[in-house]
Amino acid sequence: MDFKLTEEHIMIRDAARDFAKNELLPGVIERDEKQEFPKEQIKKMGELGFLGMMVSPEYGGGGMDTVSYVLAMEEISKIDASASVVMSVNNSLVCWGIEKFGNEEQKQKYLPKLATGESIGAFCLSEPEAGSDATSQRTTAIEKDDHYLLNGTKNWITNGSTADYYIVIAQTHPEKKHKGINAFIIEKGWKGFEIGPKEQKLGIRGSDTHSLNFNDVKVPKENRIGEDGFGFKFAMKTLSGGRIGIAAQALGIAAGAYELAKEYSKVRKAFGTEIMNHQAIAFKLADMHTSIEASRHLVMKAACDKDNGENYDLSGAMAKLFASKTAMDVTVEAVQVHGGNGYVKEYHVERLMRDAKITQIYEGTSEIQKIVISRSILRD
Repeated sequence: MDFKLTEEHIMIRDAARDFAKNELLPGVIERDEKQEFPKEQIKKMGELGFLGMMVSPEYGGGGMDTVSYVLAMEEISKIDASASVVMSVNNSLVCWGIEKFGNEEQKQKYLPKLATGESIGAFCLSEPEAGSDATSQRTTAIEKDDHYLLNGTKNWITNGSTADYYIVIAQTHPEKKHKGINAFIIEKGWKGFEIGPKEQKLGIRGSDTHSLNFNDVKVPKENRIGEDGFGFKFAMKTLSGGRIGIAAQALGIAAGAYELAKEYSKVRKAFGTEIMNHQAIAFKLADMHTSIEASRHLVMKAACDKDNGENYDLSGAMAKLFASKTAMDVTVEAVQVHGGNGYVKEYHVERLMRDAKITQIYEGTSEIQKIVISRSILRD
């Protein structure tokens, strides 16, 4: 497959690269240490169009393809995965989900603010006992006269306290199991909607991760996405595209760590020469580069499948599985190349190593990706 980039693709990639180096790199270590949400940086990302890249211009977005999106995601993730996960959720899950499956009134009401970054979105699926198992929703949305009554708890929600709009998956008809699940758009500030404490995390510490509690929250019926019982299909379709974004994030984390390790190997000396001249280091860099290139091809294949209207469940799952493993392997080796300095914050690679781990967990664990892949290949 030809992955030759157009001039527009190159321009978007370079713009994201410049933004990451000029706006995200300064202060990234301090934000990680203080678990500080990159509020001003995210605002600028919205102004530059990075938060609504694939949204139609009709609703204030950039109208770009998925390839453009993953190129930008990779560059942002090289520097700050906490910023890129905000970008991922807003683009892949919230904006895409509303534009693809929402009605015209919902699109007009929510997308313009989400696409420009004036508002931020969150996707609420995981629960204390229903993480990867999306069929076991304990959060309920009981149908009343002109509304639904929402009760339950959601865990591990990115943009938990900074979001303005939340897509919440809940069970309406328990007797129908997964066919009784619905998806709703919830707004911050509604009575009964409470935000729990911020999670203390290993990595992506600048991202805003909270649990959410819903206590008799009245949700207007017009805020349900799709037909009654469409929620499970909505979640699965949306997560399938979200995997492509997370694969691009993992690719970026790996590429960022590799670039730092390569440059370090050119200046650090041991035994009378730069360490790049020792096979022990050169071979590590060769393996890192190869894995990153393989990941990039998988990510691009999934992005092209999505842009071409083809089924991307398999290619997206493979991209996420391989790229997330690459991110973990490469960042560990990048720390090793740096030696003792790799364990020190100022060299960045220890942070990238911590950030890499989450890419094997969210949007479905690596084990879940293997289930998706195996079911797809064994179906033929």
